[in-house]
Amino acid sequence: MTLAASRITAIIVNYRTPDLTLGCLAALARERDALPGLDAIVVDGGSGDGSAERLGEALAASPWAAWVRFVPLALNGGFGWANNQAIRRALAQTDAPEFVYLVNPDAEIEPGALVRLVEALQADPKAAAAGSRLIAPDGRLLGSAFRFPTIRREFLRGANTPALERLTRTPPLVVDAEAETTADWVTGASVLMRAEALRECGLFDEGFFLYFEEVELMHRFHRHGWRARFVPASRVRHVGGAATGVKDGVSAQRRLPDYWFRSRRRFFARAYGVGAARRSALAWMAGFAIWRLREFAGFGRMSAHAPGEFADLKRNGIGAVDFDRQDAIGRWDGPLDRPPAWAEQQA
Repeated sequence: MTLAASRITAIIVNYRTPDLTLGCLAALARERDALPGLDAIVVDGGSGDGSAERLGEALAASPWAAWVRFVPLALNGGFGWANNQAIRRALAQTDAPEFVYLVNPDAEIEPGALVRLVEALQADPKAAAAGSRLIAPDGRLLGSAFRFPTIRREFLRGANTPALERLTRTPPLVVDAEAETTADWVTGASVLMRAEALRECGLFDEGFFLYFEEVELMHRFHRHGWRARFVPASRVRHVGGAATGVKDGVSAQRRLPDYWFRSRRRFFARAYGVGAARRSALAWMAGFAIWRLREFAGFGRMSAHAPGEFADLKRNGIGAVDFDRQDAIGRWDGPLDRPPAWAEQQA
């Protein structure tokens, strides 16, 4: 299929960042010159601050009204749940898209970025996802493609000791490449996904509020025989953490929210089995003990971990809880706007 004939639906989930959302749409509009089959769904994830009203008015009066649909949600159900609401609406259409493009409102795509992702998926029929190269506002390259978290990598993350990384010959978590390559998973800030893979494997797991949901989804893709591609030629300027305050997943400058630890625990339980959640936490704690000894001896890296990370990990549970055993994978033809499993569990 040619680029011009490709059907793509872009999805932007807004949470209290309407100006960034409109700027992201403006960048997307430029991609329609090469991709006339591109439309978009803008979701407001229960912002509750007037963002929904502002976006609704701006989009209705914009030149994009013919190809942008606005879906205001009453609930802040999290990243995966909000995207699932839009994906279901897109795939239920009679002219359903071949590809679904997820892009954060704080991501400004450079010209041709989406085109490069479409080309990558068209060239590799077994690729379920293709992700962009993320670039900080100051030009720094950000982590964009990764290997899956494992128990060994959790130990090394806790230890933060280069000698141990060399000794265990464990490839780094981040996949860094100049040319297009395969990765275990790519960031959800700018990722094109194949609709066929979503129908086969399911949508986001709605047991996650935020963080690790794209890792779990791509781990599921992998189990079904699909793969992910990292496309460095697709470049996206990213102001990370605009809505959450957490940048690059783990911030050494501020405390991580509780839901980061719960999501991490759920990922290990869902991806590797409930026992893996406990083993991964204990591995990180063992590594952390090594780092503390090095720090005491004057060799520990400064700001290697988020403040209070050890205590917060213990407080949010080392082992899997009953909810982590429950399947909450969204179906593409599932019900619209039903509250996510994590919210029903807390009710």
